[in-house]
Amino acid sequence: MKLLFIELMASPGGQGGGGGWEQLVPLVLIFVVFYFFMIRPQTKKAKDQKKYRESLAKGDKVVTIGGIHGKIVDMDETTLILEMIDKNRIKVEKSAISMENTMALAKENGK
Repeated sequence: MKLLFIELMASPGGQGGGGGWEQLVPLVLIFVVFYFFMIRPQTKKAKDQKKYRESLAKGDKVVTIGGIHGKIVDMDETTLILEMIDKNRIKVEKSAISMENTMALAKENGK
């Protein structure tokens, strides 16, 4: 029984030791592919959204993640006050502004 275990643990094909790094190559390749197709695009998108939210100014028309349309009338570091139809105002976090929906609104209105 001990002999069978030793034979199973020996490297296949009679090769010598030192083949451990060859088993890591596919794992590293999977990580590289995962990075370029999943992680990198997400971080790029997050940077773009942060840059967009920092560029907001009074008078800009925006859309929130929840779909509320409004015009920025006041702002501080983390919050905005939006004016909606009939001069109603609402206070929202800057992080609630949707870059994609606001850009789509701007295209729709021809800006």
